[in-house]
Amino acid sequence: MGVTGCSDDDATEPESGASTSSSTPSESTSSGTPSDSGSPEADTPSIEITFEGDTVTPNGERVAVPMGQEIDLVVTADQPGEIHVHSTPEQELAYEAGTTTLPLTIDQPGVVEVESHDLELTIVQLEVR
Repeated sequence: MGVTGCSDDDATEPESGASTSSSTPSESTSSGTPSDSGSPEADTPSIEITFEGDTVTPNGERVAVPMGQEIDLVVTADQPGEIHVHSTPEQELAYEAGTTTLPLTIDQPGVVEVESHDLELTIVQLEVR
């Protein structure tokens, strides 16, 4: 009888399921997060960098980042440019006007400076551990 009860419930659910189905995709989305782009972003540390005219934020702050793990530099800029990462080997990362996400992995411990040579400023110091 329990099976029959479930069958009856299933027959009833589609009628009220119209409301339920709209919440079901939300639930599916949250339970399906491993395949969503939201989950990798949540797992990947990110540093927000904003260029506005002749200023940049952060401005020389020190940020701890994990060694060997990808981090995202999320650059929002009013014009295209280039970031210099003084790691081994050194890296030059170009960005466009608007928002650009630049993946970065540092494999050696220490302090790595991220700079704008155009502005002659240290943007952030990555303390790699």
